[in-house]
Amino acid sequence: MSIIKYTPFSDLEAFPTGLRLFQDSVNRLFSEPNGRPWVPAVDIQETDHELIVKADVPDVEMKDIDVRMENGTLTLRGERKFETKKTEGGWHRLERSYGSFERVFTLPDTVNAEGVKADYKNGVLTVTLPKKEMAKPRQIKVEVQ
Repeated sequence: MSIIKYTPFSDLEAFPTGLRLFQDSVNRLFSEPNGRPWVPAVDIQETDHELIVKADVPDVEMKDIDVRMENGTLTLRGERKFETKKTEGGWHRLERSYGSFERVFTLPDTVNAEGVKADYKNGVLTVTLPKKEMAKPRQIKVEVQ
């Protein structure tokens, strides 16, 4: 008798991309050791002069956050630690995820690596990436004769 690997979602590959994303999420959910990976939500905004990356990292201490920019990528790493203090009573519910996280973003060539700034306030990590002068929009007046 041969052993066959059970893949319950293998028939979803013929379906549209939305179901494939669902399949990837379910596979990742069951492959993580504590059941749920913690990935902080991120907003990325572009203005004329800079890119602004904001990551929600509540209850993470500044010393546990690492921001790196190298080879055209921005990497945000950190860890939210579970409090192990002994207290009276027990937990009724544990819904927040704990542990380490890593987010990696590919940056455009227009980012000026020299002026990158990071700020942490009220549980929000803000990374400001200025654009190079040549990437900033310029207005040129056209004269009609």
